[in-house]
This record gives sequence, C-alpha cells and structure tokens, in this order.
Amino acid sequence: MLATTMNCPFFQVDSSTDRAFTGNPAGVCLLDAAADEIWMQNVAAEMNLAETAFLYPGSDVHNLRWFSPTVEVDLCGHATLAAAHVLWQTGRLAEHEPARFHTKSGLLTCTRRNGWIEMDFPATPATPVDSPPADLLPALGLAPGTAVARSRFDFLVELPSEQQVRAMQPDFARLARVPARGVIVTARSADPQFDFVSRFFAPQTGINEDPVTGSSHCCLGPWWRDRLGKSQLLARQVSRRGGVISVTVVSNDRTLLAGQAVTVLRGQLVA
Repeated sequence: MLATTMNCPFFQVDSSTDRAFTGNPAGVCLLDAAADEIWMQNVAAEMNLAETAFLYPGSDVHNLRWFSPTVEVDLCGHATLAAAHVLWQTGRLAEHEPARFHTKSGLLTCTRRNGWIEMDFPATPATPVDSPPADLLPALGLAPGTAVARSRFDFLVELPSEQQVRAMQPDFARLARVPARGVIVTARSADPQFDFVSRFFAPQTGINEDPVTGSSHCCLGPWWRDRLGKSQLLARQVSRRGGVISVTVVSNDRTLLAGQAVTVLRGQLVA
C-alpha cells in the first residue's frame, strides 16, 4: 500500500557540520508507508538538493531511499546521516537506540557517539584503470597519463597538492559524458589537522559539485589508509560550503563514517 503523501513531515538538514548553512544540505521526508517513485522523484526535483531521503517504517528497521534532483541513487552518506538525525531529534527513536535502515546498498546502521553520528557503511575500494574514459582527464583539465582509479560507483584521481584540488574548474558538460555516478579528486591535506581533502563532481546525477559526500569516503578511506598507513582518518571536503568527515576503515568490506548535523528547516509537504 502506498503512503498518503499529503501533509508529510519534511526537514532540511545540514550534514557533516556543526554549523547551519555549511556542510551538505539534505531533505528528509517522513512517510507512513512506501510512496510512488514518480512522486518521490518530483519532490526531490522540487527541493533541488543533492539528495532527498524518503523514510518509512518496516517490520524492524526503517526503509530508506535517496533521490537526487534527476535520479534515484544507490548509496548516499550525508542524507543517511540527516535521516538518522531527524529520527532522534523528533523522538521517533530514543537517543540510545541505533538507527537501522534497509536500503539498496543493504542494511545501514547509525549510532550516536560523543555528539557525532557514526554510520556503518560498505567500503568501495578503487583499483587503477589502464584506459580511463576519453572525456575524463580533459574535463578535469589534467594531462594525458594522469593516474586514474575506479570504484564501484565513481572514478578517482589523486592530485599532488590540496591547492590543485581547490583550484580545479571542471568542464561539467564534458564530465557529464563520463560513464560513472561521479568523479572524486583528492590529495593529502596541507592542514595537519586533516589527513586528506577531496571534491566530488556528479553532473551525471544532476549535481555539478556535491558539497560533502559521505559515500565517496567509502572509497577514499581505503585509498588513504593504504597510502598513509593508518585506518582512522579525518577528512575535509573542500567545496565552497565545506564539511568534515571522520573515516575508520574497519576492513576491505566496511567503513565507519562519522559526522554532525544541524536542522535548518522543518515543515510539511502538502502537494
């Protein structure tokens, strides 16, 4: 049975930050049952956020789906963090209870730890590719022969410096032709407080640059663990809004991602 979608509680949450108007904004829509996919996609397009999360209760866990303004996505970190934050903030879950979600990427669990929300996510390690797509390096303004890797979802390019990551100005029309969910660029951090920095570009899914991307750190965690020789890492995504993610690589299969969240809007969907 589909949900009654009139007067659904709706929240906008800034994820991976402890300050409003920074981090990555996500929509969270609380449903009483599964909703029509076309309606969910229309809502996500109307909100025009990187992702909007749709939650409805299951038998023992919450069901969770994520939509960008143009497509449904298989894994989203910042909207999962926002969804868990809303469940605790509204009292739908007690503060000591874990938030457990059935998703297209399997069972995901969030817990509260010392003011942060920790998410147990699948690891998506990247492996080098010999022949990257023809449009990838030119779209990033990089020379032929630059090393490229590929994860389950995205291409990854490591650059020599944080400044190069910050200065990058992709050709988004050309980058949209790259056959992947998105493209990660990363480098070691110039700030000793952080281990690495990154940016994430995804014109393929309707978002030229995502402010803070939890799921890309499922790839970045194993990548920098192997280069820095440590499994606990602190990362900064250096988009215009910026955000911070703590990454713990548990194994080649699992990563723990942790961030904070701030609610900036609450209301009701009436259409």
